[in-house]
Amino acid sequence: MFFDGFTLAEVPVPGGTIRLRHGGSGPPLLLLHGNPQTHAMWHLVAPELAKRFTVICPDLRGYGFSLKPPATPDHAPYAKVEMAKDMIAVMDHFGHEQFLLAGHDRGARLSHRIALDNPLRVQKLAVLDIIPTLEHFERADMAFALGYYHWFWLAQPHPFPEWLINKAPEEWWQQHTSRDPRGDDLFHPDALADYLAAARQPEMIRGMCEDYRAAASIDLEHDRASRSAGIKVRCPMLVLWGEKGRIGAWYDALAIWRAYCSAEVAGGPVASGHYIAEEAPAETLAWFERFFG
Repeated sequence: MFFDGFTLAEVPVPGGTIRLRHGGSGPPLLLLHGNPQTHAMWHLVAPELAKRFTVICPDLRGYGFSLKPPATPDHAPYAKVEMAKDMIAVMDHFGHEQFLLAGHDRGARLSHRIALDNPLRVQKLAVLDIIPTLEHFERADMAFALGYYHWFWLAQPHPFPEWLINKAPEEWWQQHTSRDPRGDDLFHPDALADYLAAARQPEMIRGMCEDYRAAASIDLEHDRASRSAGIKVRCPMLVLWGEKGRIGAWYDALAIWRAYCSAEVAGGPVASGHYIAEEAPAETLAWFERFFG
């Protein structure tokens, strides 16, 4: 069953609604997805986690079927400080003052900001297959520019990348995620259908690009301000990366994150590529259960 035992809902937040699935009982655990996906990426791990946790899996602002503000010159509606407020509103809606938090890819970047801005609410933080955005940009070289080319392409001025992607959104999606030779076989049919249905929305493509534009502009201002003020993650962190991907090959992820966190940082590689929760769900669950348990 796809998300067996979960309820699909839309939760009101300032400016719109957040689509999400929630289920289970126990300590609250918020799971945030990456690009270019939706909350469906958690379908293999969320039902197992729901046996011990109250699991909430939303679509991020700009993605899936959640609110999608228009593009603006300063990209402020897609700043992580604003996207974080959506997630806090979601947890307020369910009555969770404190919660556990895990994010993959873009969701992990948002999770980092949520933990910085809400240190009394986030009890533990897990980030999957990233280092801090600021570190990526400040360490950028030709290998990064070629390997992460989409960071620079999607951040081009509106509406240039949107115009191109919207000419063939499904083909773009498949090419963007085709680094794995298994192609679409990597994704559950129901999850893939959800991803493609989202990609067919021009508003979602615009929201995705605005997310990347914000990451290359206003987010860096906020991240540098936090670093200058000595603001770090205050809760324990779990850092995971796909051993077939770039994070472990290019960076000492644990050492980097320890400079951004004042608590314990643990973690290691997972036998997967970038899509950790879908490629290696059992290993992901084992790490999560040890860390969050």
